[in-house]
Amino acid sequence: MKFSILIIASALAMTQAASFSDGLVPRFPVDGRIVGGVAAEIEELPYQVSLQKGGHFCGGSIISSKWILSAAHCVGNDSAPTLQIRVGSSFKSSGGDLMKVSQVVQHPAFNDDVIDFDYALIELQDELELSDVIKPVLLADQDEEFEADTKCTVSGWGNTQKPAESTQQLRKVVVPIVSREQCSKSYKGFNEITERMICAGFQKGGKDSCQGDSGGPLVHDDVLIGVVSWGKGCAEKNFPGVYANVAYVRDWIKGVTGV
Repeated sequence: MKFSILIIASALAMTQAASFSDGLVPRFPVDGRIVGGVAAEIEELPYQVSLQKGGHFCGGSIISSKWILSAAHCVGNDSAPTLQIRVGSSFKSSGGDLMKVSQVVQHPAFNDDVIDFDYALIELQDELELSDVIKPVLLADQDEEFEADTKCTVSGWGNTQKPAESTQQLRKVVVPIVSREQCSKSYKGFNEITERMICAGFQKGGKDSCQGDSGGPLVHDDVLIGVVSWGKGCAEKNFPGVYANVAYVRDWIKGVTGV
């Protein structure tokens, strides 16, 4: 199924935009942050990074001193020369360090028509100096499953849908896993929920990741289980956020990075 284009991105990211049905949008990039969450310090989420092209446009997670995991729809294989990664800061526009990128590896099966296999690995030119504010996150095991209602933390600098909230500081929100069966029912007629996807959110809505959070982490008990990918709107009733399922590609990640 082919989706029509819905452009919500800034000019910085328009060259990366994929095709989606009305209301079904990738979670990148506009100014703002997590919906229904609270401000967070980078010490709480030291694996969180900001992808930058003249400014923040997507999130990512540190998985080793040389590698970042993000979403394929955020970047192309040829985007390394123009991409920088801000690490070690609670703020998307200041602090921490800006790291240069040596290569970007999209998953070879990435399908931007249906947002499937939405994974990208980013190799840094120089190794990170690990600290209390720069630290890799553990990865889910290959084919590991997480039960419905498992509480997870999602974080980023994405749209808050509340202009009064700061547009600069990192935010986080806790959301429960939604079963693939239930998520498939919610998105019937919009998009298929595949094994490469994991869903999280509240049936009543109100708390979710949003545009600008794409590529960022969904974490349970300090283990990365998802990558912010797409959804119908943000925090809408009966439409949980959809994340790229890390456990499905754990072996691929190890094969590319050695991690």
